[in-house]
Amino acid sequence: MNTSRADTIWRLMTPDDLAHVTALAGSVHPDYPEDTDIFAERLRLAPTGCLSLMLDGMLAGYLISHPWRGLLSPPLNTLLGALPAPADRWYIHDVAIAPAGRGRGYAQMAIARAEEAARTTGLNTLTLTSTRHALQFWARQGFVPDVISAEEQAILASYDPQACLLSRRIG
Repeated sequence: MNTSRADTIWRLMTPDDLAHVTALAGSVHPDYPEDTDIFAERLRLAPTGCLSLMLDGMLAGYLISHPWRGLLSPPLNTLLGALPAPADRWYIHDVAIAPAGRGRGYAQMAIARAEEAARTTGLNTLTLTSTRHALQFWARQGFVPDVISAEEQAILASYDPQACLLSRRIG
């Protein structure tokens, strides 16, 4: 899973990456803490949707994603137990890039990898929960708000008051 840049590798995440992933998540998303168990479970449930960005041999980003069903997103810092079946979309749980790697297209590469995983699984929609800080980024990537229920709105409030469920069809 190499990218076109010689010093950059998106590769499948391994359990050895989890401590680094949790540390990066804590520094990039301090207002949205998640336990290592959350990342470990997503890796166990959907290993092809969990990638690590390696820059010069160091973990500098990650993608956590998995098959999902419906417009009820997982609450923040909550174990799933199992993935819903059948899935009808691919859920991007998190994309994080270390500050030193930002602005170089790595997040767009992660989205492309999520699209690839979705297509491989036969799914044609990407869905995610955006925090207030990332809404503009996701809009630039073509994601639009979903019409959601009061139950979904209550779950989104576990992130922040402006959190929004967004989706994009895969072309």
